[in-house]
Parts: sequence; structure tokens; C-alpha cells
Amino acid sequence: MPDVVQPFALTRPAHVRAAHLIVSDLTVVSDFYRKIIGLQVIEKTPSGEVLGVGGQPLLTLTTGTSVSRAPRNAAGLFHTAFLVPDRQELAHWLAHAAHNNVQLDGASDHLVSEAIYLSDPEGNGIEVYRDRKPEEWTYHPDGTVAMATERLNLQELYNGAPKQSWDGMADGTAIGHIHLQVGDIPEADAFYRDVLGLKIMARYPGASFFATGDYHHHIAANIWNSRGAKAREGNMTGLSDYTVRFNDKAALESALAALDAQEIATTKTAEGFSLRDPWGIGLTLAA
Repeated sequence: MPDVVQPFALTRPAHVRAAHLIVSDLTVVSDFYRKIIGLQVIEKTPSGEVLGVGGQPLLTLTTGTSVSRAPRNAAGLFHTAFLVPDRQELAHWLAHAAHNNVQLDGASDHLVSEAIYLSDPEGNGIEVYRDRKPEEWTYHPDGTVAMATERLNLQELYNGAPKQSWDGMADGTAIGHIHLQVGDIPEADAFYRDVLGLKIMARYPGASFFATGDYHHHIAANIWNSRGAKAREGNMTGLSDYTVRFNDKAALESALAALDAQEIATTKTAEGFSLRDPWGIGLTLAA
């Protein structure tokens, strides 16, 4: 991506690179991510599609003959969060959504970011957001970051949208974070903090927010719908797996050593090291 500035989230020791959803109706869901979210088809396979921005793969959609709809309280995806380059791009996307009568699930000012929430046609959560500059964030003495859920003035944001027509997500758009539904927060802390080496940057009742390099969160986990959830079944719709890319090879080696010490199986693949979290959500650690 020449001349595209990498967002702070992606310059940290590790970050989320891509997600993979299993869907029932590939055509309908793909249309939504292309026409409403603004991704482009990068690759088509017999069972699915790879979508992204500026040639960068962000989201893989696949389907199959035995796919079953995941219940709302299953472990898996809470939302995939698409990080746009700046506030103007967020406003431009909001205007596009408004002009296409897209139903929003909510909108919040989180102090570190401004976020708009919606769902795809199969109920997979989506966040479209922009970050404030890290120097505008407030860090507590213990290194955690101040986050809140305050009302976002959508009218004021909409009023700042460029007047020209919107033609998809801008180059530099990335998956800034992924938010998971899990069965137990202490177990999530034990896996994402103690094994993978991410730091807890914030806590909400029933949720932990994990990151590397002082980002507000690369991965979040909550039990708001899914308290006590067991491991996912392989043919469920929703989040099959996602990829964490390590910019810092030492951090990857440390995570692999911790996985080995905990006797958590990993498989070497062309993309990296694949494994499953305690709820059966697939995870690839890549360098």
C-alpha cells in the first residue's frame, strides 16, 4: 500500500490481520460486505471468497452443505471491527449507510475511538470505527487506557461527510480489532494474557480488552450473551478463525513457547501456526 500510512493498531508488536466467517448464504453476505461495508473481492474459490481493501485480504467468507446457524449465545464472534483511516472516512461511510437505509445497532464514543455498530444479514456483528490519536488517549498509572461508552453524535458526524459519492472503503482500512463471545472471562484472561502474551488494557463488567504495544485493544472477549458457552462445533456459522500477525518475532516465539508449556497443540501451516482457543475458535499466529 504505497503512500498509505499504517494505523497505530497495525504497528504494534502484534495485531489482528484477517478474519474468516462461515456463512449460510454466500451470495447475500458477500453482497452486503461489498455494497454496504465497501470491501472488494480479491479472490474467489469454489467454496467462498476473500474480500479486502486495496489488495489487502481482510475477510474470508466460506460456506458448505452442512452449515448450521449458530445460536446467539454460542462462543464466537461479537464483532469484526473495521478501522478506517480518519474521521472523514467514518463520516463518509455513515453517509453511505444512511443513504442506503442501513439499520445501525448503535454508535458510541469510546474516548479512544468513535464507533458505529451494525450486523450482517446472518447476524455477525460489525464495527466501523476510527481511532483518535494515541496522544489524545488517557493512560492510567498501571498502563491501562481510559475507555468509556458515551453517546456519539451521529448527526454531527454525518454533517462532516464529504459531498462526493462514496466508492468503497479507503485504502489503509484494516481490521483494527476483533471482539469475541466467550464462556468465561478468567479463562479468557488466562489464554490471551498469560499464554499469548497480550496485556489487559481495560475491563468492563463481563469483558476484558487485550492488546500489544499500548493499543486500546486488538482482541476483546465478553460473556454478555455467552456466559458458560462451550466449544464451538465445526459446522457452525459465524467466526471460524482469525489471524494474529506478529511484527515482533520474539513475541511470537514467546507465545509459541507458552503454548507448548501448556500443552496446547499447534499445527504449522503455510500461513503460520494454527490452534484453537478454549472455545474452539480457530487462531493462526503468523509472522
